[in-house]
Amino acid sequence: MIENIKAGIDITRRSFEDRFASSAFYNRQTQDEEHLKKILSFIEIKAGMKILDLGTGSGYLAFPLAESNPGSEITGLDIVRNTLEANRKRAASEGIANLSFTDYDGIDFPFEDCSFDMVVTRYALHHFPDIDHSVGEISRILKSGGSLFISDPYPDECDKDRFIDELLRIKQDGHIKFYSKEEWVSICGRHGLNISDGFDSKIRFPQKKDTVPGYEELMNRHGRTVTGSYHMEETDTEIYITQGVNNLLFVKK
Repeated sequence: MIENIKAGIDITRRSFEDRFASSAFYNRQTQDEEHLKKILSFIEIKAGMKILDLGTGSGYLAFPLAESNPGSEITGLDIVRNTLEANRKRAASEGIANLSFTDYDGIDFPFEDCSFDMVVTRYALHHFPDIDHSVGEISRILKSGGSLFISDPYPDECDKDRFIDELLRIKQDGHIKFYSKEEWVSICGRHGLNISDGFDSKIRFPQKKDTVPGYEELMNRHGRTVTGSYHMEETDTEIYITQGVNNLLFVKK
């Protein structure tokens, strides 16, 4: 079991190193300045807090967090070693002294118990192969009263057979599963994290057709009601998908 998880993590690492290295298309998929601003205004950060950005990637959330909260310490954690090194160089060149980046094996967090006041994560957790273990690790490193902010897309309510997960797994980039709000409440609750607040948003992103071979058969098999719920549109080379996004705040007991 653990060997399969490690193999999957290696596939994900290689995929994302390549995507971050040629960032233009990936940025089109994930970047949204309006959403970023809403997150930054939603989470409450006080001077002296230690904050972990889990699945930080290129630091899309970590950099503005550090820049807007110079009295706090921000750490970005990810498996993408080359990208994290580029982030370190950028932080040094921009003189951002309260921002650091740490790599790990994708399983156990390299931090002591009760190390952080807050964990934030955006568009990352659907790639985590053992979500219960990862949420347990989040709870372990959070201080009592600390908070977890999750931003991640969710499956449409009518998508009972999880067409969207099956579609994105075709890419073999480490996608595991999108979770509903109810599933997050259950998973986090098992680890002493209680929901406190949240808001909904949407993401519309492209997929290159040549990365999802056989998607037509998959769409036909699941039917127009399900595929239509994601407002899917095609160009000559891309498929556009719209999903709702959970933005959920949990507090550790």
